[in-house]
Order: sequence, then C-alpha cells, then structure tokens
Amino acid sequence: MPETTTDETALGSALETLAAAPRLLVALDFDGTLAPFADDPSQVGALPGSWAAVLTLQRARDTEIVLVSGRPLDGLAAVTHAPDEMALVGSHGVEWRVDGHAEAALSDEERARVVRLGTVLQDVVDRFPGVRLEHKPAGLGVHTRGVEASVARAADAEASRVAHETDPEVLERGGKDILEFAVRHVTKGDAIARLRDLRGADAVFFAGDDVTDEDAFRVLGDGDVGVKVGEGDTLAAFRVADPAALTGVLKQLARLRAVR
Repeated sequence: MPETTTDETALGSALETLAAAPRLLVALDFDGTLAPFADDPSQVGALPGSWAAVLTLQRARDTEIVLVSGRPLDGLAAVTHAPDEMALVGSHGVEWRVDGHAEAALSDEERARVVRLGTVLQDVVDRFPGVRLEHKPAGLGVHTRGVEASVARAADAEASRVAHETDPEVLERGGKDILEFAVRHVTKGDAIARLRDLRGADAVFFAGDDVTDEDAFRVLGDGDVGVKVGEGDTLAAFRVADPAALTGVLKQLARLRAVR
C-alpha cells in the first residue's frame, strides 16, 4: 500500500501541476465525498461550496466533470440536480449518462439473475429488523446503516451466503454500511479509464471516500491526483478529513483551472 499524505502543501503543488494539463477530467464520488452521509439517502445534498466549485470546473475550458457513484443513475441525477451536460455514471459504472445519452442495457439473462437475487435477499432482509434492500439496475444493496453492529454482521454474512449460493458468478462489494451484489463485473475504475479515453484526458482528478473508490484510485497514473476523503486504507496519494475539507481542495483546483 503506497504512503498517503495529509500534507496540504504537497497537495497544493500537485493541484498546480494538474491544473496545467491540456485536457482535464475531474471525477468525483458523491456520498461521503461531495455530500455528507445521512440516514435518509434521498435527503442529502452536496455541500454548497463544493458544488459551486464543481460548477466552476464544469465551465472551465477543456475540463469535464463526471460524478461516479454507486447510486442508480436516476437516483444520482435526482439527488444532485446535475445539469444535463454534466456526465453521470451510476451503479459503479454500469449506468452512464454522457453527452445527453443514457446507457444501461442489461441482457435478459442479467435481468433474470437480478430478480433471482432479489427474491433470496429480500428473505434475508425480512429476518433482520432495520436492514433494508435497495434494488439497483444491475444488482442489489443490503443496507445496515443505523443497525446494531452484531445484527449488521449477521445480516451481511447471511446475505453473502445466499447470494453466492443462488448465483456463483455474482460480484460482491462491501461499502460503508452496505453490502452490494451485482451481476455485471464493472467498477468505478473501469468507468474512469473509459472516460479518460473517451475524452482524451491528459490528467485525472478523483476523490472518493469508500472502499469501492479504491478501484478508481487504482487506475490513476503519473500526473493524476487521487484524494481519499476520511479514514481507511487507500491507494490515493492524498487524504483529507471529510467532505468539508474537500471543499477547499475543489475550490483551489477550480481557481487554478480557471486562470490557466
């Protein structure tokens, strides 16, 4: 695991270099990164300062913003109120809204697998008070936020067992108070690599807070900047304490990019 720094001076220097890139892709997770967590995911919003910086970057020359989230695409669009021209990637890379066109085609077989998983996972969730099941286009999420730790562990273990018994090819992903099961093996890293090629980006900035964001940090290379928001092991070169601390980083990048 590479060493990660909280040195603001080092991060500032990296941002200055990044801002000079001819074409820049700024990819951002939403929950826990642009927005703090909330018990009701439908009621969260990006911190005003961060969102203002995002919109400034979106208007900068040869700069593109993309929000890359585990949320379903329609839910991501609804909670962010992102302008139509802003690229969105939902369900960890399964769903896309780029250049105004949506993409999320599952095969009949994949849809049938999702239905089968939903049936067995709903049975698990019904046996653990407070645990809920989220239906996603390419899978399901078992949510345990606010649930006693021992109950959450038991629910996750049972969900994992029945999901893999039902579908040996299912992709399991852990996150903050969520265990996800997907029938399509794509990651946020796949999405960022694809967008880099699609846009011909010379450099990428990515910020995220969860274990699922490590797939994105993994595809960053020389000249890119990755920022981990919060605690936990990470492949990112830089770390900030929380979404409020990221606001300052985004404002700095927006200022630098606007005057290049």
